Amino acid sequence: MRIIPLLLIATLFCSCQSAQPPEMKYFKAEHENFTYSGRSISSAEGRELIASAASVSTRVTGDTVTVFLKSNNENHQYVAVELNKEHLGRFRIKKDTLKFALPASDSTSLLTVYKETEASNGSIIFSGLRVQNTEKPAEEKRAKIEFIGDSITCGMGADTNVINCEEGEWYDQHSAYMAYGPRVARALEVDFEVNCVSGMGMYRNWNDEDQPVMPDVYPYLHLIPNKGQKAEVKEENAPQIVSIALGTNDFSLGDQLKERSPFNAEKFRENYIGFLKTIFDRYPNTKVALISSPMTGENEGEELISILKEIKRELADHPIEVFEFQKMNAEGCTGHPSVEDHAAMAEKLLPFYRELLSKDYSKSSPGLEEKTL
Repeated sequence: MRIIPLLLIATLFCSCQSAQPPEMKYFKAEHENFTYSGRSISSAEGRELIASAASVSTRVTGDTVTVFLKSNNENHQYVAVELNKEHLGRFRIKKDTLKFALPASDSTSLLTVYKETEASNGSIIFSGLRVQNTEKPAEEKRAKIEFIGDSITCGMGADTNVINCEEGEWYDQHSAYMAYGPRVARALEVDFEVNCVSGMGMYRNWNDEDQPVMPDVYPYLHLIPNKGQKAEVKEENAPQIVSIALGTNDFSLGDQLKERSPFNAEKFRENYIGFLKTIFDRYPNTKVALISSPMTGENEGEELISILKEIKRELADHPIEVFEFQKMNAEGCTGHPSVEDHAAMAEKLLPFYRELLSKDYSKSSPGLEEKTL
């Protein structure tokens, strides 16, 4: 008679145990199961995502995952979240946590968080996440493209789904994830890095003649000249292509309130060549793509592409290719490309990058002999 109650108690105990939710664990940002891409740095509070589209990835298991993020200053910022390579959306971050349901508690899902804003907005601090378990993403040997540019490359003014143009802060429509560069990389299934600064040029900026320009800020981790540490160069993480899209701001008339000298083609060309030499010193085996601008006027666009082709001829002993954009009537804020415009730009660029990735350049005299693999 005593056996039945004991069995009943045991059964009830097992049922209660199986009904318990799985234990949630907190994984700090420095945990070995996190993979980082783009410019970032460890800090006392976690890992700082610095540049546009800098990201953190891990594989997660459980019913839900909670991500701990905050801006390193008093301003809000934005991140894009991807789960199993599906875009979940764009989220405002100040001192926030983001919680997501996972599709299957008995299998792992790849979670990636991308910074949408740029280095000049400050860093986004990732301190860790709470989930049942994590795994390090499988390491794949993939090609990589590094995109260097100005506000177009940053995705400025692109996403107006939540905040309209002329509303909010100047960066409220930033969407690095939806910009042409990351779109191209995702389509080609290659890794990517974005280093861009809105308003910046090759020898002068949008509305000034004497402030630091891209060649000045690029070597520094935070894209601030002569401040902080230099960006680390790792041979195993070197890009196969460095894509440079600068010139829009050099040609710009600025706000037309501040005195602006005529465009100096020779200064632009000299700075561009000097910058390219630093890129090839940094990455001796990379190929370089020189991209024109879809936002310049017709005459300015013709002059820009002419200079880029001249630069290619002058540096004929380096693997350089030029891509020409046609003038675009951009639909984003302040004349910038919208999310849809970036999609169209990426579609036009895809064959160019695909072919460039497939080319093999071998040294010959004079210049380079190129082969298509």
